Amino acid sequence: MIAHLAFDIVLPDSGSLKDKRQVLRSLRDRLRGRYNIAFAEMDYQDLWQRARIEIVSVSSSRQLLEQMCQKVMDEVEEIAGLEAVHDCSLDFIE
Repeated sequence: MIAHLAFDIVLPDSGSLKDKRQVLRSLRDRLRGRYNIAFAEMDYQDLWQRARIEIVSVSSSRQLLEQMCQKVMDEVEEIAGLEAVHDCSLDFIE
């Protein structure tokens, strides 16, 4: 089973694409170090203060994937702030 987690993140303190990339790289490294995920910025690459992030993970257990995705979102909201995360969706593919 595959979990696909997607969300928009707003980075109000980012003043350049370099700042944005640094924040996203830090977030990616932290999440990949703690969870078995693939992380990619999929949209808004040319905007300084917004990013569309998509995360995927594979497991034989949907329950484990749901728990992992909830932990990932909790951590993203803790790092970026609850008001910074928008349009979150979670899909499962068997």
